[in-house]
Amino acid sequence: MKFLVKTQKGMEGVAANYIREALPDAEIWISPMGYYGLVIVETEDENAGEVMLGIPEIERVIPVLAEVPAELERIVETAEKVAPLIGENETFAVKTKRRGKHGFSSIDVNRELGAKVRELTGADVNLSWPDKVVRVEIIGDRAYVSVLPGEEFRKFTPDKKDARELFRKVTVVQMPYWGGLKVCRSFGEKIGRAAQAFEVKELIIAPKGKMDALELAEFIKGVRVGQESRHRIQRESYPWKVEKVPVSVWDLYQVVRDKRRDKRLLIITDPKGPTVAQVGEKLARDMFHAKEVVVFIGSREGIPRGLFRFADYVIDLAPYMTFATEHGIPAALVSLWEVYEEYAREREGKT
Repeated sequence: MKFLVKTQKGMEGVAANYIREALPDAEIWISPMGYYGLVIVETEDENAGEVMLGIPEIERVIPVLAEVPAELERIVETAEKVAPLIGENETFAVKTKRRGKHGFSSIDVNRELGAKVRELTGADVNLSWPDKVVRVEIIGDRAYVSVLPGEEFRKFTPDKKDARELFRKVTVVQMPYWGGLKVCRSFGEKIGRAAQAFEVKELIIAPKGKMDALELAEFIKGVRVGQESRHRIQRESYPWKVEKVPVSVWDLYQVVRDKRRDKRLLIITDPKGPTVAQVGEKLARDMFHAKEVVVFIGSREGIPRGLFRFADYVIDLAPYMTFATEHGIPAALVSLWEVYEEYAREREGKT
């Protein structure tokens, strides 16, 4: 039996040593073709897969169904071995990871092998939530083909509500950080990264009054750097197109004046208010029906008390604790999502 073992990069040697202890008869190839995070294991032990999953340094153990030269025609031929493992009433997807230079792309493999498997099985292709995944791992001049349960690769499933349902109508109003120029830029990066990570409707940088222009400029530059870095990761990781969050600058008091209308919900985060749990049910209902949810977050000092009168909610995210400025966006949005999700699921159950 042959297995392709995956670890964090740099942990492959540690994992291999533990494999040797657990499976003394195994032949082990660490970092095949120089690719880190991989170990190839060959053994006669029938329980090898389960044994290796007991090693914390190992992230995934993939049993190899077929090993062939890394040539498109030879990979497609493995469909003969793959087909008996996929039922006619099941769905499948082909996913390929290619390392090295070849005369074909990963998409070519997915298309050609997928077509052959479908021809042999009559099974339908489902790229989102397949019952089975045909995994093709290409390492240099060798290709390793496996068939795995689809749930191992399901990151987005029908039973998980899409958090963007809420966040796409959330506007974050963030007071800028002030102080030394380097500090302003550093905090700006963290805030820009957080706002982009949640894919909110808009980020408004809102000073409460006069402030140093250079400090504000450095803060905004930091926001842009943080946003760019997170957006780059999102483009590479997500199966959907991710837009950059719009960023604007506006006087804090004018934001409140403008947003207090037309089914917009204003939420201020401050320790003086009740906890999320105390207002959760009503807050969730109001967020669900709101056209826009506007969340105000302080920086170094809280949102001015005079604005509390104009807010629909003033909420305390964590009683007896004060969050650091860079934690404001994640803490607020995760808390809001928790109560929103529960309410949204209850509504779905009643319809």
